[in-house]
Amino acid sequence: MYNMSKLFNSDDDDFGYLDDSIHINWKKLLPVIIIVAAAVIALIIVFIVSFGHRGKKVPANASSTEETSSVSETDTDGNNTLSDKDEKEQDPQYSDNDGAMNQDAGNGASVILSNNTNETSDITIGVDVSKFQGTIDWAQAASSGVDFAMIRVGYRAQKTGVIYADTNAKYNMQQAAANGIKVGAYFFSSAVNEAEAIEEADWVADFIADYSITYPVAFDCEGFNTSESRQKSMTKAERTAVAAAFLQEIYNKGYTPMFYAASSELTNNSQWNTASLESSYKIWVAQYPSTPYPETQSTSYAGTCNMWQYTNQGRVAGIGTNVDINVAYFGYSESNSSLSGETAAAASPDVEAGMVFTSVNDTVTAKDEVRLRDKPSQDTDAAVIATLVNGETITRTGTSSSGWSRLVYNGQTVYAVTSYLTTDLTPKATESPTTGFNTKFTDCNDTVTPKEEVNLRNKPSVTDADSVVVATAKKGELFTRTGYNTEVGWSRVVYNGQTLYCVTSLLSIQ
Repeated sequence: MYNMSKLFNSDDDDFGYLDDSIHINWKKLLPVIIIVAAAVIALIIVFIVSFGHRGKKVPANASSTEETSSVSETDTDGNNTLSDKDEKEQDPQYSDNDGAMNQDAGNGASVILSNNTNETSDITIGVDVSKFQGTIDWAQAASSGVDFAMIRVGYRAQKTGVIYADTNAKYNMQQAAANGIKVGAYFFSSAVNEAEAIEEADWVADFIADYSITYPVAFDCEGFNTSESRQKSMTKAERTAVAAAFLQEIYNKGYTPMFYAASSELTNNSQWNTASLESSYKIWVAQYPSTPYPETQSTSYAGTCNMWQYTNQGRVAGIGTNVDINVAYFGYSESNSSLSGETAAAASPDVEAGMVFTSVNDTVTAKDEVRLRDKPSQDTDAAVIATLVNGETITRTGTSSSGWSRLVYNGQTVYAVTSYLTTDLTPKATESPTTGFNTKFTDCNDTVTPKEEVNLRNKPSVTDADSVVVATAKKGELFTRTGYNTEVGWSRVVYNGQTLYCVTSLLSIQ
């Protein structure tokens, strides 16, 4: 505010007193008095107007010339706002250091953005998964000691830039949380500018809004230097700005942001402006020592590491493939509720996740007999829907290089081992009970193991009444194959000293 005494200095000695002894020519002085009085009145008006306009800010879209900067405006709520010039002068927190409260630049500590108030210093163990882990039994995973799961929720395609959801994301988020495993998320980005990064973050926030997300939401960007990547021409600074835009938007949406990268990419600012990311966000480092955690207590990465992905070859009960395993140097005392306040509808797993099926449309039957399952797996969680016998036809809609066929049985999608099927619809003649031993084998001497698991029978047949399963061999068990028949797809093996028979397509030669 202005000091009124400065505007009106009325010291008596300056003006003097009127005295009867002084003779004044009023006619001559009258014009002067009028001019002085007018000037004083004008000054008073200017002061009043100026005082009334002080504290009001010009809108951002207004012209910023010297003449207009003093024009007063009122915001939509009727509150006065300061002009930029006045704000610098009057707001004690305002500085040229972007409004920082600490005016001594460089003395402030790094602040890790977090929207979770129940974070602890506990060390926790978790997995990160996507559709490529197939259908996960989250109850088994929980019983094996998994504390948290970082779940891929989607990705932006490297070439087209289209955003896609991970087909098992909703099922994984729902089932992990239902079994007491705290959930985080990650998105595989190929954004080429900050606008796309914010679009990705907004997409993620909307996708996960109905789910319990307790652990951070991570930005993952890989393969950006490959020739087919749409990010190939981006600079390190541009990539870092994209990551920061995604992470800041995730924070704005109410989640804790985290940045993921390999230690080699982070070291010495190799591929990212690491220090700028470490100053604001949790860092998730990938580095795989020959001896994993806990024998190796921590990553050798010298920078910030809040979560360490220490292997991509982990085995966890309930997960049928290798899986990444992580140690987080933090935990949470309780799980968060969904930010939307809503409960997501029940989600089903994508049973074909991790497999590529080629579409076909043909009619098949069993060579002899084949089980039709609800998913392309011989694991115990794959239910047998029916058994197809030779002569009974069924429509096949897809085939996979993994050895499975997709079929439609009574309106239901089912799966069967491809080698048990044939497009030759001519019914086979009834064979004698000893048919299995009529099979001719080409001698060989191979070391083999099951691709996953295989039934070993006393006869090379599944239809003979006296053909029984003697043993079931698992992946990793080695035994000798002594013969094979390419026509019927059977192999002769020696297992625990016994000569037994199994389907050739289920074996892998070592």
